[in-house]
Amino acid sequence: MTFRPVFDANAASGTRDLGDLPEWDLSDLYTAPDAAELKRDLDWLEEACRGFAADYEGKLGDLDAAGFLEAVHRHEKIEGIAGRIMSFAGLRYYQQTTDAERAKFLSDCQEKITNYTTPLVFFTLELNRLEDDVIDGLFAADADLARYRPAFDRIRAMKPYQLSDELEKFLHDLGVVGDAWERLFDETIAGLEFEVDGEALNIEGTLNLLTEQERGKREAAARELVRVFQANIRTFARVHNTQAKEKEILDRWRGMPSPQTGRHLSNDVEPEVVEALRNAVVAAYPRLSHRYYELKRKWLGLERMQVWDRNAPLQMETTRVVDWTEARETVMRAYEGFDPRMSEIATPFFERGWIDAGVKPGKAPGAFAHPTVTDVHPYIMLNYLGKPRDVMTLAHELGHGVHQVLAAGQGEMLSSTPLTLAETASVFGEMLTFRRMLDNATDPAERKILLAGKVEDMINTVVRQIAFYDFECKLHDARRGGELTPDDINALWMSVQAESLGPAFDFMEGYETFWAYIPHFVHSPFYVYAYAFGDGLVNALYAAYQDAPDGFQDKYFDMLKAGGSKHHSALLAPFGLDASDPAFWDKGLSMIEGFIEELEAMEA
Repeated sequence: MTFRPVFDANAASGTRDLGDLPEWDLSDLYTAPDAAELKRDLDWLEEACRGFAADYEGKLGDLDAAGFLEAVHRHEKIEGIAGRIMSFAGLRYYQQTTDAERAKFLSDCQEKITNYTTPLVFFTLELNRLEDDVIDGLFAADADLARYRPAFDRIRAMKPYQLSDELEKFLHDLGVVGDAWERLFDETIAGLEFEVDGEALNIEGTLNLLTEQERGKREAAARELVRVFQANIRTFARVHNTQAKEKEILDRWRGMPSPQTGRHLSNDVEPEVVEALRNAVVAAYPRLSHRYYELKRKWLGLERMQVWDRNAPLQMETTRVVDWTEARETVMRAYEGFDPRMSEIATPFFERGWIDAGVKPGKAPGAFAHPTVTDVHPYIMLNYLGKPRDVMTLAHELGHGVHQVLAAGQGEMLSSTPLTLAETASVFGEMLTFRRMLDNATDPAERKILLAGKVEDMINTVVRQIAFYDFECKLHDARRGGELTPDDINALWMSVQAESLGPAFDFMEGYETFWAYIPHFVHSPFYVYAYAFGDGLVNALYAAYQDAPDGFQDKYFDMLKAGGSKHHSALLAPFGLDASDPAFWDKGLSMIEGFIEELEAMEA
């Protein structure tokens, strides 16, 4: 049981009068690290794991359906208690990653839970040794047990790659060592210090300057990022080398056919579906990113674009600070306009300490929504700095939160969605917010700014993430041939940048190090294609909503409530959509293309 927050890709962000920014109240998990309830749960967990192993190890094949269901319920309760403890420890840590006490508390909790749960390793191993007809008979005999079938199908998908019981227990215990490299990365990133025009900044504040109106300020920030990344590049290269090598060893021992196989299995998605998505996006680079950035180059009046111009605001765009109250109202009105149930579910996030919004020293950069466990509620982390894009980040994370609340009814084993589907409600929440803002825009310049911002976000979510995916594929393939120097990794990064961004760009010296700060590469290898999957899926969903709005909301809520209990094909079928059809991805990409065409028409 490891706490691995999924940091979202487009979390942007500056520190002015933003209003009363909320902070987490973690007391719904535990009131303090030394709370009696926490000790009680740790003690219970140790005994429950020991008792589970004593009652069931070597005996799964002898259970009838009722006995197997009881085992599932006991295992699920163990997951819930362990998840509650790790959520509390992890969220406290990400509030202040540079605090030694919090880091120690997280590490200690991780070690205890790893030790306590080691006796449970037998469960999936023994389960996968049962014959198919035994499993089929159990699920056919009890409707309550049959509900869990999708979770066990995903477990059994790992059957061909399962090692011996002894090795699996060894790897389970060794997991805390691999987690240490993730914490090294997090603490290094959070502790980086930058200085731009005499102002001391963390990484969030420095990246935020890349969206400033003044080009000199953007350039200064980019060059300072390069300076600091280069000063720390050996540490980042060591983390990536170690993580990639560890993965290569595990994949080789398990007989995984590719570095991506494990991610595809955990996402419950077929490799050919991901390949169709990747190929569709790469083929669309000239129609999307190349075309849009050429437009932007002209808008900015530049002969050539530099990397610090990629997220520059348009010249007619005012440098406007959106305070917290306005951000909340904007997103909530969009949610309410789609369906009042959306705003009802979202309201407690703002009122009960479920959001931590401010930028603070030592706080982890980026943004995420963490579901905790199904009998509590999600928590959202932002680094809110008042940029218009920060409003979209709020809409995104709140979409995750709504999804997680709705899926909680499935219980611990079925609530969690594969990463490919986990982005559905978040990207849909962004789309609702954007569409409402666009519909209310009466001034052509305002409409242009909104459209351009949305296109840039979609390019960042689709084009940029597929380029990231290609970089990761190259990185893991190259690491199989031996240790990679920082220059080797830099070259792999640059091999995908010009292709994805297009001919409008030059690349400053040092940009080759910008792979170093992307947390997904370290925390969740090959996660990034899930963003493109989610964006394409939502574009197709939204088109279905526009074509046939009657009854759409109920089908949409049913999809979110399903959590991880259904395959993507079953979830999309009620909408008449099929992600295995290569044309499906072209439909989603055509929406981005349509926005670019509208922007081009404004220039005519």
